[in-house]
Amino acid sequence: MTVFNGPASNGSSPDGAVGEPLVAQLLARLLSGLDRLGLFFVFCGKVVVGFARPINLTEATTQAWQIARVVIVPTALVSIPLGAVVALQVGSLTQQLGAQSFAGAASVVSILREGAPLATALLLAGAGGSAICADFGSRTIREEIDALRVLGIDVIVRLVVPRVAAAMVVAVLLTGVVMGVGIAGGYVFNVVLQHGTSGVYVESFRALATRPDLYASLLKGLVFGAIAAVVGAYKGLNAQGGAKGVGQAVNESVVITFLLLFTANYLMSVAYFQLFPQGA
Repeated sequence: MTVFNGPASNGSSPDGAVGEPLVAQLLARLLSGLDRLGLFFVFCGKVVVGFARPINLTEATTQAWQIARVVIVPTALVSIPLGAVVALQVGSLTQQLGAQSFAGAASVVSILREGAPLATALLLAGAGGSAICADFGSRTIREEIDALRVLGIDVIVRLVVPRVAAAMVVAVLLTGVVMGVGIAGGYVFNVVLQHGTSGVYVESFRALATRPDLYASLLKGLVFGAIAAVVGAYKGLNAQGGAKGVGQAVNESVVITFLLLFTANYLMSVAYFQLFPQGA
């Protein structure tokens, strides 16, 4: 005969605290995420301080060319359908509202304020930022970064700052390229496909598009380029686990960069409309 002496041991405590291990794991992950976030902000601070030191112009120029030659063709190709799609959508909407005269202004302003910097940033993050992350990641797992630190070389000043500066310059230039090609593409599709008037298209966006729109877009490109380069450098310098770890760091850098870009775009757009109220 079996004698029942008490509750079976199933890994749970007698007081019913079954969820304690799960809560502990979630808390540990939260604390680990906050720790990594703090380290990232410390890294950003070091990069900002590094700009106070003389920048290696040779390294910055080389990196700018490396980034530009990879990104410039895809950026130009993307800007053509971008301007076309915006022109088609805005043209159809203005026709429905009976405001065809504002088609050029609406399409151009949308490209200027949002389309150009975001298209540039996404391509820069997908190509330039991932390339920076892969470069630093491969150097990290080969212990080249540790060797530089042993020699007393500041990795932030020597390697990171020139790449961030190069990405910022390239982002501003590519934003201008997207603006020009996107506006030209919108003009062609609005005038040719939707039978718009050339003079009305030009005069409408000349009336509504202002210099602050241009400056804000270029500033967005500058900030977005810095975000893509800093995130790529941080993830690359903290890559672990060999080639697989480098690949994972590249994927994480692209995803994190996209999230930060859209967040920064929202915050900068809100600040812009607060500083330059529309219709005031």
